[in-house]
This record gives sequence, structure tokens and C-alpha cells, in this order.
Amino acid sequence: MVFSFFKKQPEKMPERPAVRPRPPQVPQPDVAKQPEALPDLEFSPSKPSTPAVQPPKDVPIAKSVQAQQAPAPVSLPVVDDDFDLDFSESTVMAIDVSNDTDPLQGDIEQVVVLYANGQDAVARSLLENFIIDYPGESGRRFWFLLFDLLQAEHDRPAYDQLALEFVRVHETSPPAWREPVARDVGKTPPAGPPKFVLQGVLTAENSVLLEQLDKLLQEKPAVLIDFSKLIGCDDTVALFLAEHLGNARRAGKLLTLYNVDAFLTRLSERLPIGSAEHEAPWLLLLELLQQSDDQARFEERAVDYAVTFERSPPSWENKPKRQVMAEVEPADWLMDEPYFLSGDLKNQRFEDLLPLLETTAQPVIDFSGVRRMDFFSAGQLANRLAPFKAANKEIIIRSPNHLVAELMAVVGLNKQARIIVPKS
Repeated sequence: MVFSFFKKQPEKMPERPAVRPRPPQVPQPDVAKQPEALPDLEFSPSKPSTPAVQPPKDVPIAKSVQAQQAPAPVSLPVVDDDFDLDFSESTVMAIDVSNDTDPLQGDIEQVVVLYANGQDAVARSLLENFIIDYPGESGRRFWFLLFDLLQAEHDRPAYDQLALEFVRVHETSPPAWREPVARDVGKTPPAGPPKFVLQGVLTAENSVLLEQLDKLLQEKPAVLIDFSKLIGCDDTVALFLAEHLGNARRAGKLLTLYNVDAFLTRLSERLPIGSAEHEAPWLLLLELLQQSDDQARFEERAVDYAVTFERSPPSWENKPKRQVMAEVEPADWLMDEPYFLSGDLKNQRFEDLLPLLETTAQPVIDFSGVRRMDFFSAGQLANRLAPFKAANKEIIIRSPNHLVAELMAVVGLNKQARIIVPKS
């Protein structure tokens, strides 16, 4: 039986008719294009189950081809090129993770986001596997996450069992079980005088910070000013500090200058005798020496001032007894007025933090009582802190558990605040 194969017009999809083996001595003709439509199929009387295609009349045969010896292969469905079958999912919900992301970090993010969304059982199961999959120092982060998850679930027996396993694997003490401590959320405990931190290189652009200090000096009878992080200042800031600190001293305010000696030394070294270009730093130097009760150095530098500017220097003035501060570490007093948060933070926008952020030189937000924070709240907190970080204000987030701290890193909160996690 002879089969004819017809070509269709280019704009139409081809229709493949069924074929069957042909005798080798019979050639297979190929027919030229059918101009209008495909031909009707005609069935052979001898093989009624196999259709035979008759060529249309008046259409010449273009060429002959060798007959097929086997049935034609079945065609697979065609996939639309616009759809990419090869795709990958991010390891963290709503966060794009590149293909070269550290697998350990990807697993950390997966766990903390699951926990943030309240899927504790799934997060716990993953952590129990990850502490096995990641042996050694690199996997300790998973152990601490699991310890904090068990602490949040109040599962003391499982915690103690994990602690024994931790000692066996890492040969060191595990983190201790922590009993919950009641806190007055949003309130700060009674403390001494307000503290104001000067840090970095201050210029006229830091006018907001200077206004805060001015307000504090006017409203409070006693103020502690920290100079430990102050690197330097321009003439505008130097004159402001000299005048406002002098006015507060003469008004009987109790001012305590913390760690001012290092800044005094740097300032003094930059003021050579005979160089009368910058008077404001000289005035600040003399005022700080007054505040520090260092009369000997004050009189020495006062003579240098007179030689340099060829006029009388400010005179030494007896001031009220300065408030004496005990020798303590900066962390002990910089963080004694935190803003406490607790419980599960869900769908929070943190508007109540604005007064703290606007009026405190170094805000401290205490997360020791926070059990969980969801992804939305973490992002909102990052957005809330960003403008203050841009204004060079140092913000401290203290004592979040490891699950919350790792989530903060996922949303970039570690770029907006200094996060201090308890030592484990």
C-alpha cells in the first residue's frame, strides 16, 4: 500500500497521519504543498484498520523517499518556552537567597523563621537533626537555638537531657536553665542621674543631639555625660559644649564627666601654643579642666591661652561639689535604664518606642523577657530604628534569646542596633 505525505501551509500546525510498514520494493512518494486544505482520508479494503491517504488530483509528485520499515515514533507534548521547569525555592520565606548561600546559614534562617511563625514542632524536629548534621564548632549555633526553644516551651526534662548530650559532644558546660523574671513592660527601674553619651566626631550637623543635651542640662539637676566614645568635634560643637557646660556649672548643676581624661589629652595635644586659628577648642579645654577639678593643669593651659590669643583667659571658678561616681564598668551604668519588652511580639509597630528613641542618647531595649517575635514585627522594628541609626545614635538591643537574635540578623536589625546576646 502506498502512503502519501502532504505538507501544509506554514501558518498551520501539521497533522500527522498514522503510518504502517510498506513493502521495500514500493517507493514512498512525497507530494508538494496542498494550497488550501488537507485531503480526506480513504481506508484500504484489504486493511480496513489502516487509513490510506490519496494524493489530490493535479498535484505533481516532488520526489520519492525510501519507505519506512518501522512505525513512526510517538511525539511528546511540547513545553511552552516561557515556563521555566528548573526553579529553586528560597531557604527562607519571603527572602531571596542566592545559590551560593552558606548551607548552614540557610538552615539557621529556615529554623528561626519557622519558629517566628509559631511552627515550634517543625523547628524543633529540624534542630534535632541539624545538631547531628553539623558536628563541631560550626554547629554550636543549632545547639543554642534548640536550648532556647526548649526553654521557651518550658520543657525542662528535654533541656536537661540535651545539656548532658552537649557536655558529651562539646566537652564544655551547657547554658544554664533560666527561670522567668517578672518585668514591668515598657518601664525603666529607678536610677541615678540621666546619662548622655557623646560619641564619634561631632559637627554642626549633629544639632539634634546638641539640642537634646541642652534640654537635659536645663531640666535636670544632675547629669552624667560620657566622653569615652568621643573622638573629636569641630569649632561649633566645641563652643557649644564650653558655653553650656559652663552655664550648667555656674547654675549649680551636678555634672559628672565620665572617662573625660582620654579626650582631654587628645584635645590638649591638638592645641599648640601660638596657633590662634581655633579659639573654641581652647575654651572647651579650659572648661573641661574646670569640671575635672584639675586646677594645676587649668592654670598652665590658661597661660598658654593668654600667650596664644594675647588676652586674659577665663578665670578659675570654684563650683559646687561635684557628684562623685563609683568606679564601675561602663556597661554597668550605660544599660541600667532599659526599655523592657516581654512575651510574644506579634504584628507590633513599636510606636511606644518613639519617646525612648527621641529623648535618650543611647537607648537600651531589653529583650530578656521576649519569648518570640514574628517576621513582621522584626521588620517593623528595623524600620523604626533606621532613622535614628542614620543620625549616628547608638541603639542597644539587650539579651534576646538566640532564636530572636538570629531572626533580627535575617531582617537586618543587626545593622540598625548593637545586639548583645547573653553568653552561653
